[in-house]
Amino acid sequence: MKTIGMIGGMSWESTVTYYRIINETIKRELGGFHSAKILLYSVDFDEIEKYQSSGEWDKSADLLSDAAERLEKAGADFIIICTNTMHKVAPQMSKHISIPIIHIAEATAEKLKERGITTVGLLGTKYTMTQDFYKTKLTDSGIKVVIPNDEDIETVNAVIYNELCLGNIREESKEKYLAIIKKLADSGAQGVILGCTEIGLLIRQEDLDLPVFDTTLIHAEKAALSAI
Repeated sequence: MKTIGMIGGMSWESTVTYYRIINETIKRELGGFHSAKILLYSVDFDEIEKYQSSGEWDKSADLLSDAAERLEKAGADFIIICTNTMHKVAPQMSKHISIPIIHIAEATAEKLKERGITTVGLLGTKYTMTQDFYKTKLTDSGIKVVIPNDEDIETVNAVIYNELCLGNIREESKEKYLAIIKKLADSGAQGVILGCTEIGLLIRQEDLDLPVFDTTLIHAEKAALSAI
């Protein structure tokens, strides 16, 4: 079995889900007492968030590149970044290591294509929804991406940073998200990507008739299967 190098802590709540899903997948596939070989480097998210909000992406790239180098030296066979937004700096990180990074948007695009989805709604941080680093991975796979309007983008982003990343799950925020998802469906979305690793704490498939693609679950399962 290969060793998975996880860069987590962005936020730690979703990293817990990664650890659980990876090990559940290994157990399902291999049975018995099998569990995943994992090296975890958990960053201080406060530092990362400050770099995000100030636009200092190069500093966050340096920080995560250092984490990736440490994981490679410790014996990781590949890297997963346990967050959507920080895949913005994945190209810079790749220059510092010789092992692959499994990209969360590429893994998600595979699932969308398996389900025959050609138009999808995207929820995530304002960086993920509005910048090209993530959406391009989907459009390059022939998938049209629909994002919320400006007001709804701010709502989605505020809930992520002010509530979900702090472990605060509120029913009224779920209702706001469901209303925003309905607008995306009305705009032609055949499914919705939960493109922030914390959104799965708030929205689940049973909440919607529209197919839900939780990137945390997709990415974690991809990592586990890649390790076998």
